[in-house]
This record gives sequence, C-alpha cells and structure tokens, in this order.
Amino acid sequence: MLPRNMAKNKTSVGYKGPYGYQKRRDGEGRSCVRYKCGLTNTIQDVLRQRPGWIEVKDDGEWDFNWCDVGWLRENFDHSYMEEHVRISHFRNHYELTRKNLMVKNLKRYRKTLEREAGRIEAAKCDFFPRTFELPSEYHLFVEEFKRSPGSTWIMKPVARSQGKGIFLFRKLKDITDWKKDGSRSEEQRDETQVESYVAQRYIENPYLISGRKFDLRVYVLVTSYIPLRTWLYRDGFARFSSTRFSLNSIDDHYVHLTNVAVQKTAPDYDPEKGCKWQMQQLRRYLTARHGTKTVEALFKDIDNIFVRSLQSVQKVIINDKHCFELYGYDILLDQDLKPWLIEVNASPSLTASSQEDYEMKCHLLEDTLHIVDMEGRLIGKEKRVGGYDLMWNDGPVYRDVDLETLGSSCLSANTHLGCVNDRKKQLCQLLKPIPGQKRI
Repeated sequence: MLPRNMAKNKTSVGYKGPYGYQKRRDGEGRSCVRYKCGLTNTIQDVLRQRPGWIEVKDDGEWDFNWCDVGWLRENFDHSYMEEHVRISHFRNHYELTRKNLMVKNLKRYRKTLEREAGRIEAAKCDFFPRTFELPSEYHLFVEEFKRSPGSTWIMKPVARSQGKGIFLFRKLKDITDWKKDGSRSEEQRDETQVESYVAQRYIENPYLISGRKFDLRVYVLVTSYIPLRTWLYRDGFARFSSTRFSLNSIDDHYVHLTNVAVQKTAPDYDPEKGCKWQMQQLRRYLTARHGTKTVEALFKDIDNIFVRSLQSVQKVIINDKHCFELYGYDILLDQDLKPWLIEVNASPSLTASSQEDYEMKCHLLEDTLHIVDMEGRLIGKEKRVGGYDLMWNDGPVYRDVDLETLGSSCLSANTHLGCVNDRKKQLCQLLKPIPGQKRI
C-alpha cells in the first residue's frame, strides 16, 4: 500500500473519523460503515437496512462502494484506497464478462491445459459453443460455417445485454444483408461500424420444459483471484422463453431468448411471479425426471464451468484486495443434460420481477455483504456463510464428512446449488452480534 504522501494526485477514499470504520480490537466488531451506491434497485434497499451502515452522498468519503462499471472505469485508477475499503468490481472484470474476451481467454486456457495436462483435461473446458469474433475472425468463421451448412448461428454484440442487438442466421448472405439493411436507422448502422460482435453456434437442441426453452441464472462471488477464492450461492432461477420452442422461425426473439419481454404464455405464468422457476424447483423437477445420480452429475458439470472459467482469467484479472465481484452466470442445458456457458455478467440484474424474486435477491445481497465482512465478524475459515458455500479456496473445497468412515474417494465438492437454503438458521449460528446491535 502506498504511503499517503505518495498518492497526492489521487482521490483518497476511506473515512477515518470518530464515527467511521475502525479496526477491531480484542474481537470487537466495527460499528459504523459509510457506503456509497450508484444503483437504485434492490442493493440500495439492502444497504439502507444494514445495521450501522450510513450512506454518503456526492464526494463524501466512504468505506464501501457498490458502484456501476461506468464509475469504475472513470474513477478507479484515480482513487487511493485505505486498507479497509471495499469496492464491488475488479478493475478489468470485462476479461470474463465481455463475450469476445471471455471466449478468447477460455480458448487460450484450453490450449494451455492441452499442452501441459493433455487432451482429457483440456476437454473439461468444452462447455462453450464454437465462437468467433467479427470482423477480426471472419475468415475463420467462414471456414467453420462451411463445414456445417444449414446450421443455425447467433450473432451477439460483445458489450450489450438483455438480448439487445442479437439475431439468428443460417446463411452468410444474412450477415451482409444485415450490415446494409436500409430499414435500420442511421444511428444503428453507425453502431455496427465500431461495435464488435461474436458469431456463435446456436444450441439447436435445448432442454425444454412445457415445450419452452430456458436458461439458468446462477450467482458466483469472487473475493480474490490470487489465490482464487470463490463462493457459490444456493439460490438462482430458470428463466423461460415466453413462446414454445421451434427452429422454424429464427426471427422470433420470444422463442429463442429468455430475457426479453414476458408474455402470458410461459409455463406456470403468474402476473406476480413472471416466467421464472426457483433453482430448487428446477432441481426437483429434473430429479423426478432423470434420477438423483444424473442430476448430481449435471450440477457437478455446472460447478466445473464456474471453476474453469474463473481459472481462465485468473492470470489476467488485476487482483486487488479492495475488490470483490458478484457474477451472474447464464447456463443453458441441452437435451442431453449437457450444460453450456452462454455468458457471464459483471452487473447481474438486481431489479426484482416479483415479491419472491425481491426476497431472493435481498438475501443474496445480504449474504454477499456478510462475506465481504466490513464489520469484521468472520474468522476467515468459514465454508458456509448464509446461502453461500465456499467452492474454491486456492483449490477445491470439500464438504465436511467423516473421512475415516467414508474414505477419501468419497470427497464431494462443497456446493449445494438448488438445495435447501436454510440461511437464516445458519447465520444465527455463525454471526455474533456487534455490541449494541441486535443479533441478525
């Protein structure tokens, strides 16, 4: 950490006054945290309700900042951060969350594994569709395209979300026609000249429920890249498309995308709940259809996606002890129950679509703050905090089992995606109250 006199040209953050963040003495918890938040959704509600946390406005000094990526880009390199300060993004988070860079890093990581550990180990990275960045890899894309004539591809802008700018195609002519489409506005045509896209093989055989396609939104929290330390949240949800799946019409976004506007034709549609199943509901459904062993193998494969994708960027992400990241992973299942990584979001939506969704996201964010632990209540050896389970800590983390009875071959990953989330009971056992405050 730079001495203060070496950071004269940087903005100092981190309040040190009599009511600010103070280091713990003899196990005493910290009683006050000043926070800044650039969002106006669920996270704002959670921060405001957290005991002892005080919001600061404008240029006030803060201890904790849940910022958007725009603020990060403009301010991170100009900010001096005290030892205790925490911020909600890593500096170059986009190495994993921009579609083109994610695939670039995964391809490089897979080649490294093949060279150093062999093809069997490298094959564990085969969880993302064939992808090419356009225009830079256009010729490579054309070669691959010609190997499988008639197949469906999907075009995505690398830096946009929520289905914006996405379209499906089956002919090379569709791309050239799209580029010079006179029906698009002048602004849209200008955008395509400066914006990169990825062309990706479309998963033509998705797993369907009630005839509809869905993807999984799963939350992964990274508190360090060196060493890699990551947590998996037990809750998440499946997002359904609003129209029955068919490849006959590749122009209908309601058929192929799961995050576009909702229609009242989705499975179990309810005006209060929208087109979502909670992860526990999906896991029960799959278990009833395919059996426990098959579903356990599926979720183990999903765990592999989280770990391998994070390892693929471990050496390129700028690790900083002030930073943490809550990622929103989008996973698609095909009809063979193979999981595919679609994308990773650095700013997963925290806006609730229903009361149930609001409560789940509040719990997610509360537990995220527990792990970041501004109050200093954890000892650092926890394998579970609320709804989070520690899945990787410079190596795999295993569930607590009696090894003498079961044998070392029975080690199981410490992950419980879609399992019972008795977070309230666990937190009561884990967290001791801060002096003068009520127990959680």
